[in-house]
Amino acid sequence: MSQSGVLRPGHVCIRVMDMDEAKTHYTQRLGLLQTDEDDQGRVYLKGWDEQDWFSVVLREADQPGMDFMGFKVRDEATLEDLAAKVKAFGCNVERVPAGELNHCGERVRFDSPTGHMFELYAEKDWKGNGLGLENPDAWQEGLVGMQVARYDHCLLYGDDVDGTVKLFREALGFDLTERVVDGDLMIAAFLTCSNKAHDIALVRHEEKGKFHHASFLLNSWEEVLRAADLISMHDISLDIGPTRHGITRGRTIYFFDPSGNRNEVFCGDYTWYPDHPTITWTADNLGKAIFYHDRQLNENFLGVVT
Repeated sequence: MSQSGVLRPGHVCIRVMDMDEAKTHYTQRLGLLQTDEDDQGRVYLKGWDEQDWFSVVLREADQPGMDFMGFKVRDEATLEDLAAKVKAFGCNVERVPAGELNHCGERVRFDSPTGHMFELYAEKDWKGNGLGLENPDAWQEGLVGMQVARYDHCLLYGDDVDGTVKLFREALGFDLTERVVDGDLMIAAFLTCSNKAHDIALVRHEEKGKFHHASFLLNSWEEVLRAADLISMHDISLDIGPTRHGITRGRTIYFFDPSGNRNEVFCGDYTWYPDHPTITWTADNLGKAIFYHDRQLNENFLGVVT
């Protein structure tokens, strides 16, 4: 249930340094489904339970990181309205024509105070989840790896967190579900456009435009534990977990793709409604906020970004 004209996180474009290694990781290990590859060599992927044609784009590059994060909006009228609002906010706005990404309509791309690039779009081709729309079965046979259901959110690092939070709240209609403060300074923010605990998160960092992780939904704690088994089985670089967050209540594990981009698979959070108050965590409880069980900060988790 969307609370604004923005429906959900729609896609993320991740830079990888070896496409063959990346395809193995994202399809055979995470279990994303490859749906296309374009004439630029970009690879298109989706979670098995997503309806749109793709939610992840991999682009081969010299450095890892994120090119942009895209959000799907309700319709073309909403796209025009939000494009005007982000321009009025002061963002640099670019129109990306339909078809520049395969199966995707026109995109409105804009920058942000933290240096990240975002996109809005209204149209994307329908692919389906393989179950059909009449008398569907409960799940797909033949899935591999961690069998992630969908791309869920990103955590991004940058300097002007207050500015990007203001952009998302005032121009795009997001709600602030949780925050971390050190006195009067907001050091992290969790924002939603839906009933989820968060659709995007931001952490204050001295450099602009940094990528902490892309997150993918699993359906149960048992599936998170199975993901941990696969991480060990295939010698995937483990960051932290399995564990639980205090913030958002997610049950989670973090690991790295072959290029050094951090991934998360998780299950569980809570239902958000726009009349709910913002939850505040204080810096003296940051260990418990991030890692609820052992209540200890992990410098690798906090400091490694691409």
